[in-house]
Amino acid sequence: MRCDPERDVGYLARDYAAALVAAGGAPVHLALVPEPEYICAAMEMAAGVLLPGSASDVDPRLYGQERRAGLGAVDELRDRVEMMVLREAERRGLPLLAICYGMQAWNVFRGGTLIQDLGRERSGAMEHEQRLPRGERWHKVRFARGSLLAELAGAEELMVNSHHHQAVDRLGTGLRATAWAEDGTIEGIEERGERFAVGVQWHPEVGWAHDRLARALFARFVEACKKV
Repeated sequence: MRCDPERDVGYLARDYAAALVAAGGAPVHLALVPEPEYICAAMEMAAGVLLPGSASDVDPRLYGQERRAGLGAVDELRDRVEMMVLREAERRGLPLLAICYGMQAWNVFRGGTLIQDLGRERSGAMEHEQRLPRGERWHKVRFARGSLLAELAGAEELMVNSHHHQAVDRLGTGLRATAWAEDGTIEGIEERGERFAVGVQWHPEVGWAHDRLARALFARFVEACKKV
C-alpha cells in the first residue's frame, strides 16, 4: 500500500486492484507493517507481487548517496516494507510487477542507483511530471527489440503517461533497460532470465481499461502468477 504519514493511514488507488481483477487475479493489500514474521506469512500466501507507485521518493541513503536539492519527501516506513517484500519475493522467485516508485525501489534493492531529480541533474531532460488528467499520454517510450515490453506493446514505441521526477541511473545487478523516453530516461527494466519481473516508470493502472499495453502487461503478470 501507499502511505499518508500525516494521518498514519495506508491506502491505494482502486485502479491497481481493478486492473488485476479484470486480468483474472485476486489482489490482496499488504499493510505497511515492517515485521518480518508478518511479511513472511503474507508472502507465503502470495503468488506474485505488485509494487505500486508512491508520493514519496526512495531514501538515497539506501543507494549510498546523501540527499540533494530536488529530492522529495522520503517515507522510511514505505522504504523498509518495500525492501522486506522484495527480499522475500526474490528469495521465493515470485513474479514481480514494479510501477514507478516500485521500479525505482527494485533497482535500488538490486544495488542500482537513482537520479534524485531529473530537472536538476540531467541537462536537457524533458518534463516528466505531467498535470491532470493523470491518464493522458504525455510522451513516447521506445522499446528494446526482443524485450517482453516490446512483445506486449506490439510496437517499437508508444505514448505513455508520466508522473515522476526521479529515474533509474545505474542499473542494479541482473537488470536491463528495455524502454526509454525521448530524452534517454529509462522507462522500463526487466530481469535477465525466465522469471516474469518487469518494472515500468509510467502508471499502466491509470486508464488501463482503454490501454492495450496496460491490459497486456497485467494479463501477462497474472498469467505468470497462476503458474507459481
